Amino acid sequence: MTRLSVGMLAADTVQPITSAGHARLGIAVLAGIAVIVFLITKFKLHAFLALTLGSLALGAVAGAPLDKVITSFTTGLGGTVAGVGVLIALGAILGKLLADSGGADQIVDTILARAQGRAMPWAMVLIASVIGLPLFFEVGIVLLIPVVLMVAKRGNYPVMRIGIPALAGLSVMHGLIPPHPGPLVAIDAVKANLGVTLALGILVAIPTVIIAGPVFSRFAVRWVDVPVPDRMLPQRASEELEHRPGFGATLATVLLPVVLMLAKALVDIVVDDPTRMTQRVLDVIGSPLIALLAAVLLGFFTLGRPAGFGKERLQQTVEKGLMPIAGILLIVGAGGGFKQTLIDCGVGRMILEISKDWSVPALLLAWLIAVAIRLATGSATVATVSAAGLVAPLAADMSTTHTALLVLAVGSGSLFFSHVNDAGFWLVKEYFGLSVGQTVKTWSVMETIISVVAGGLVLLLSLVV
Repeated sequence: MTRLSVGMLAADTVQPITSAGHARLGIAVLAGIAVIVFLITKFKLHAFLALTLGSLALGAVAGAPLDKVITSFTTGLGGTVAGVGVLIALGAILGKLLADSGGADQIVDTILARAQGRAMPWAMVLIASVIGLPLFFEVGIVLLIPVVLMVAKRGNYPVMRIGIPALAGLSVMHGLIPPHPGPLVAIDAVKANLGVTLALGILVAIPTVIIAGPVFSRFAVRWVDVPVPDRMLPQRASEELEHRPGFGATLATVLLPVVLMLAKALVDIVVDDPTRMTQRVLDVIGSPLIALLAAVLLGFFTLGRPAGFGKERLQQTVEKGLMPIAGILLIVGAGGGFKQTLIDCGVGRMILEISKDWSVPALLLAWLIAVAIRLATGSATVATVSAAGLVAPLAADMSTTHTALLVLAVGSGSLFFSHVNDAGFWLVKEYFGLSVGQTVKTWSVMETIISVVAGGLVLLLSLVV
């Protein structure tokens, strides 16, 4: 679920680095994934090394020149770290500042005071859905997961009972609701009405997130019962602190990047004139990098100062916040490298070519194509863009509502079964301290539920609207 790149957009037009046929490419994909899973589960090899070796195995089986495979992997790794790595780092600093100043404790205590017992999963899915509306998935994880872990720790809740609803809220927003990049590109590709798509998307999203979030979490917690990972959860702020930030100041600091990015998204939708000063300014301050950086700088004053932090203490907080994320950055980057190797070997083109011969209803075809590309490349955005481009001619004779449903069919298919070639898979695994198998049982199954339920609702709506 990484951000879109030029290479991804042109996945079906760039010349592949191998001339392998469809059968050989299919075998290469299976071989690469098998190597990754085998090395991690059998030999307990670090996921960064396993992903690197799996990418090389994929290229070798596909018959691609080794130097080009290495270039593809390093390009994908660098692009992923450039797009996501800085955001993870800034989020880690903000999270550490929240924890050390007592601001995070203030949020957790306030939430626990107002939502107890059975209401907590519903509170988390609501918060995640609202915050996830304007955010990239990775940014939402960076902002929300530390709070999720602390709520689970302080309230003695099972991690999956709280975490799954939050992840479901973020994922549904990412795949179905504009202004996320995938839905917006799909809307443009099939010439759908933005307002109708947004309205129908919300209609599909509400029951989907309920089923995949609070309802599924009841089963997920039985299958996977893990403690809160202490390495990702700083201890409660020292009781020696005389003061801690107020709830309003803390919440304002956390929501600042959300507000800035939402403002940018709204202006981009309403104002289609890049030369206007308002849009140009918001394009800068509403970018994820600047928005998170602004929150960190604001936090020095709204969080650090009330807690009595001086310059040296703030410096120590920044340094300690960055230490635990080195492994995460490498793993997420290697996941991006594996995905780019898949794309450059021509796997995306293979799926598109094969799917042209499928004879099924338009909405189901759109869903199936997005599913196939998602499984092959790991990227929801790539799956959305590629599938939307392929089925766009089908929208010519569709009504306004059915064109919007075509967009939602593509978006729901793009979320199907996240696995080892998805950077989001590794983010969830590392943040929650899960094994590969546990991540599949929880995160991957949750993504599949979202995809199937949303796809089914889209087909149902097509019969009544």
